[in-house]
Amino acid sequence: MRKLAIVCLALALGVAARAADYPTHPVKLIVPTAPGGINDIVARLIQPGLADALKQPIVIENKTGANNIVGTEFVAKSAPDGYTLVVVPASHSVNPAVRTNMPFNTEKDLTPIILVGKNAMLFLVNPKVPAKTLREFAALAKASPDKFSFATPGMASQSHLVISQWDNMAGVEATHIPYRGGAPATLATISGETQFTVMSSLLAAPQVEAGKLRALAIGSLKRDPHFPDVPTIAEAGFPGIEAVTWVGLFAPAGTPPEIVARLNKEIDRIIHEPDIAAKLDKQGIVIAGGPPDVLGRLVDEEIKRWTKVARQNHISVGR
Repeated sequence: MRKLAIVCLALALGVAARAADYPTHPVKLIVPTAPGGINDIVARLIQPGLADALKQPIVIENKTGANNIVGTEFVAKSAPDGYTLVVVPASHSVNPAVRTNMPFNTEKDLTPIILVGKNAMLFLVNPKVPAKTLREFAALAKASPDKFSFATPGMASQSHLVISQWDNMAGVEATHIPYRGGAPATLATISGETQFTVMSSLLAAPQVEAGKLRALAIGSLKRDPHFPDVPTIAEAGFPGIEAVTWVGLFAPAGTPPEIVARLNKEIDRIIHEPDIAAKLDKQGIVIAGGPPDVLGRLVDEEIKRWTKVARQNHISVGR
């Protein structure tokens, strides 16, 4: 027993020493989405400041595939030493709700570092739809369900779950038409191929400003400063629905708390620097920050919410 205790103490001291010296070589920042997307943009915005703070290069690597699972799995199964991190999108909490064959445990295999910020989703209709409010649209869709269809970026996507949740509340039974990505789903609604969609405000903003789409409501719990005249879904008459995309950073589970705390502190400082904050705002991101458990609670709450919606509407997908 004494020998085992000595071994455990030596291991603990070794981990503590490594955490105190962190980092001694480059840190890899995995982006599980394609270059040019919001996660990639966020990673490259914080890269210079984090490299300067840690006095080590921050190497960004895009590992895409399986709705962001490939890159996230790579990090979940990496050594918990602070040298491999991942920048995840909101699909991080959607995937375990709709997939029964996840290759890692979303809540147990990753440690939250920080919630960078949120980007509200917009409830959008084609301008030819004769409804100026979400209640008016619900009445139209209930009266003629065969005339209304909605576009999403894909089966079991966040948009699909949000609209399904709203359909349940509003008593609407519209036809779901999944597309391969947000851009084609948005174009389908603009063309009138479908009548409505729920999409990231970052993607939809130019189309709303150009009058090609009409925003009936926004998915944040309070009005978004980028769309001050658009009511929240609750204000529009459907409380209890929150529809936001977000960006957060995780490390492998078991990463020393000292390393997590340092990364959290440095990134929180970086995203609140005026120039970085302005660039994030330009991307439609409302900065969050705060301690790691802010991100942890968000993921836990969303997994429970989306799992309930997915089961209620029989939504699932293989890997």
